Amino acid sequence: MKSAARPLEDPPTRPEFVRATLDARNVGEILRPLSHWERVTNIGAVRKLFILILLALAWQLYSARLDNPLMFPTFANTIAAFWTDVLSGELLARTFVSLKVLLMGYVAGVAVAAVLTTFAVSTRIGTDFLSTLTAMLNPLPAIALLPLALLWFGLGNPSMIFVLVHSVLWPLSLNTHSGFLAVSETLRMAGQNYGLRGIPYVLRILVPAAFPSILTGLKIGWAFAWRTLIAAELVFGVSSGSGGLGWYIFQNKNELEIARVFAGLFTVIIIGLLVESVVFRTIEVRTVRKWGMQR
Repeated sequence: MKSAARPLEDPPTRPEFVRATLDARNVGEILRPLSHWERVTNIGAVRKLFILILLALAWQLYSARLDNPLMFPTFANTIAAFWTDVLSGELLARTFVSLKVLLMGYVAGVAVAAVLTTFAVSTRIGTDFLSTLTAMLNPLPAIALLPLALLWFGLGNPSMIFVLVHSVLWPLSLNTHSGFLAVSETLRMAGQNYGLRGIPYVLRILVPAAFPSILTGLKIGWAFAWRTLIAAELVFGVSSGSGGLGWYIFQNKNELEIARVFAGLFTVIIIGLLVESVVFRTIEVRTVRKWGMQR
């Protein structure tokens, strides 16, 4: 005959470890809809636009107080000169000339950097070759090579492209090679187990893994190339019969059209912001952020 089951007893408790259960209604607000102001300020473009407006306002107030158009024109006068030259087509033509030369030099620099870094990551002598050249030539300002470029290539686009390649090549190569060296051994062995060697190994394993460093090198190379181009145009001006933005700034400085000088500088800044915020930002969102490699 089976005995009756014994009722379950509560386990012994120790008063010093007993905690009263909190009422969930008193915890606080867990989910709250964002206000209109919070939704607006969460947009990065809005915050950056607000910063630009503050800078423009500070510019206007300072120049109005200085009251010296030959030294520092107001923001309103600069915008008026900018808009006038845009409508006349002169500023757009100068910008097109500069961007055309810039793209040729930038693409050539990226191509040479790709060859050098592939050679460096494939062989030991390639690593030594790249590190030696980078240590020698990276500290050398590109504009310092301009006199030699004029002797070798004459007055024209080849001289511009030569100094632009120098501006892009070394920072891009340095960042790309550093990114390749930082790739984990696990990924390297995975690629080797799949039988990847040479260029397929670089393209399928090293480039995706090191792309944050490569993208940083592309940004730095772009900034160096852009300011080198403007400086080169300021030095020897007209290239192949037409001048770019640097020549536009230099020419208006000689004519004491300071508002137009600032309009040219304003154009350089706008192009830099657009490239950074649109081109590189789009690449970043669709690659490293999408892959979870960057916040």
